[in-house]
Amino acid sequence: MRILLTGSSSFTGCWFTRALADAGHEVVVTMTRPSADAYDDPARRERVGLVLERAASVAWGVAFGEPAFVDLVGRGFDVLCHHGADVTDYKSPDFDVDRALASNTRSLRRVLQALRAGGGRRVVLTGSVFEGDEGAGDAGLPHFSPYGLSKALTAQVFRHHCREQGLGLGKFVIPNPFGPMEEPRFTAYLMKTWFAGASAEVKTPEYVRDNIHAGLLAACYASFVAGLGESPGFSRMAPSGYVESQGAFAQRVAAEVRARTGLGCGLELAVQTDFAEPRMRINTDSAGAIVSGWGESACWDAFVAFYERRLGRGA
Repeated sequence: MRILLTGSSSFTGCWFTRALADAGHEVVVTMTRPSADAYDDPARRERVGLVLERAASVAWGVAFGEPAFVDLVGRGFDVLCHHGADVTDYKSPDFDVDRALASNTRSLRRVLQALRAGGGRRVVLTGSVFEGDEGAGDAGLPHFSPYGLSKALTAQVFRHHCREQGLGLGKFVIPNPFGPMEEPRFTAYLMKTWFAGASAEVKTPEYVRDNIHAGLLAACYASFVAGLGESPGFSRMAPSGYVESQGAFAQRVAAEVRARTGLGCGLELAVQTDFAEPRMRINTDSAGAIVSGWGESACWDAFVAFYERRLGRGA
C-alpha cells in the first residue's frame, strides 16, 4: 500500500516507519522541520536518519492540517497514519489541552476530504493506554493527565469526521514501549545507571504497567494497518507486552542485561506510599498472539547492543 505517516521522528514513529517499509509498503513521511539538520536533539536527529533509510520519500516542513499537508494527502494514498501529536510539556499538569486538540485535528475535515478524493479509504490514529476509558485497570479508567485527555478528545473528533466522510478508522493504542532509540525514561534510566556501575532505584515498584518491546509493538502496528478493510467503521488494536509491577519489570530487565553484559544491574525497590496514579493500567490484546514467532531474545539483544554502543562500559 501507499501510506502517509506523520510523527515518524518520534521513538515509536521511527520503529513504525521501519516496520511498514519492511512489510513492503511505500511509506511517505512528513517532517515538521525544514531539513534533517534542523533537528537539534541528537537522539531525534539519529531517528530521522534511520527514517530516511526506510521511507520512500519525505515531505519537509509540513505540519498536519496545513495547506501543504492537505495538498499532499490528496496525491493518492491508501492509508493516512496520523501518529504525530502535540506533546509539548506532556507531563505537566498545565498541559494545554485546547492547543493540543487544535493542533492534532487542524483542518481535519479538509484533510479527510482530500484523502477520499485521492482514493484513500482508511485512517489509522495512534492512541494511548493512558487515555480515559482505554485499556484495563482500576480507579474507573480515568485520564492519567491533561495530555491523556487531549488524546481521547482527538480520537473522538477523528471518529466523528471519519464517519461523516465514510472512511474506516483504526485506533492503535500504545502502552509503555521501550527499546533502541527510546526517550530518556524508565529503562533508559536503568541502563544509564547500570553502565555507570551504580544501583538503580525504582520509586514506584507497585504500579502495574504494560511494557512492550518497540520492535514487537511496531510489528503489531504494521499488522493492524495491513489488516484494515476499506469499508467504513471503527476498529481498535491495543497490544500488550509484559504486564507486571514496575518492580518486577525492573528485575526482568536486570536479568536480561546481566546475562548479556555481566554488569551487576543492582536494584533498590522503594517502599511505595504515593499512589497519585491508578495502580494498574494495561492494554488488553496479547502482542504475542498478534505477531506469531517474534524473537523475544533478539529484541533483548538489540536493546542491550544499543546501550553498549551509546554508553559503553563505565560511562
